[in-house]
Amino acid sequence: MFTTCDVVGPLLAGFAAPVRDKKGVPIGKPTAKPNFYVVPRGMKNIVMYMKRRYNNMPMIITENGYPQGSYHNTTLKELLNDKERVEYLQSYLSSLHEAMRQGADVRGYFIWSLIDNFEWLYGYSMRFGLYHVDYETQVRTPKLSADWYRKFIGDAKLLIKKDMEEDGEIIVM
Repeated sequence: MFTTCDVVGPLLAGFAAPVRDKKGVPIGKPTAKPNFYVVPRGMKNIVMYMKRRYNNMPMIITENGYPQGSYHNTTLKELLNDKERVEYLQSYLSSLHEAMRQGADVRGYFIWSLIDNFEWLYGYSMRFGLYHVDYETQVRTPKLSADWYRKFIGDAKLLIKKDMEEDGEIIVM
């Protein structure tokens, strides 16, 4: 995991360093991927850093995802019930929303990844997708996170529509 405000300083001039702990205290909950921790505040921190550093240039978050371990003894039921990914997405999107409420010009957000895929360093041992892929049959099955994200997007669209109606803006859907 790369954190920002905790490690970015004048000497690093915009670069982030990978860290596991701060003064001996873990920075967040570890995941199946080595050196990858759940640190939701890092989302807000990096977005606000980019806002300040680059005069609030429009941003798009292109990859944000949770690695779930996929081992020989992991059951399909365990892989489909990816509640840790749901918790991850809830916390990171809340952190992103807070940065946007503070004026960060974020224009897009993409989860990594829609489906489980081959990861260059970890092969098929890490699953990032909202949809489980059976690599032998290519059958794709939605995970708990896919259902959660569908509902989240739907609720967000309703909130945006409501805000636009209250502001008297024309809505084209």
